[in-house]
Amino acid sequence: MKRTIIAIGLCLVTLPAVLAAEDAAAPAKPEIQTQKSQAAMTPAAALERLKDGNRRFVANATKRRDWSAKVIATASGQFPFAAVLGCMDSRAPIEIVFDQGIGDVFGVRVAGNVLNDDELGSLEYAVKVGSKLIVVLGHTSCGAIKGALDGVQLGNLTGLLEKIHPAVAAAGCDNAKDEACVTHVAEMNVRLVVREIREKSPYLRKYLDEGKVGLVGGLYDVATGKVTFIEN
Repeated sequence: MKRTIIAIGLCLVTLPAVLAAEDAAAPAKPEIQTQKSQAAMTPAAALERLKDGNRRFVANATKRRDWSAKVIATASGQFPFAAVLGCMDSRAPIEIVFDQGIGDVFGVRVAGNVLNDDELGSLEYAVKVGSKLIVVLGHTSCGAIKGALDGVQLGNLTGLLEKIHPAVAAAGCDNAKDEACVTHVAEMNVRLVVREIREKSPYLRKYLDEGKVGLVGGLYDVATGKVTFIEN
């Protein structure tokens, strides 16, 4: 009889610990952007969320996500809080460097993060459906920037690189082997694209002037993973 009582007591003691362990192991309900959370987001809050995400990325402390659950949860709709115009460089994946999940941000990527009517139309769409922030994201050691500095001629790429020439002129340097020069041109290119967005889209300019949408530039360092924001 004594031995049975002791066994029951042990079960009673360990059961709560077992249940707690099972709760911890159970997948959490996926965090997703909803129409309500998107509407409540401000441009300043959207920027801070991206800054926080990049800090986590740099610290190698990104959020643990159930990607399969995210796919299912976002299948019926999307409500991204920001749109990022970035370079196609494989070392600068937008969602990863900002530690964002499926359905959180619109990503528009093209070599040299240049702006044309297609990218501009994509950004207009993003704002139309509720995004509160536009980011132009360049990066260090950019191949498109180096190509523009070297005057590369290659099919349709030639016309794309010509869009970077104003940044080369503004930076006042022309050495593709000088990383400081490449970085300087990349930053000038971001600044000029930010300005172009405002100048070339009356639709976006209205939202920007009313403070309903924010517009900033950023430069991603491929060596450290850090994004330095350029707020004009």
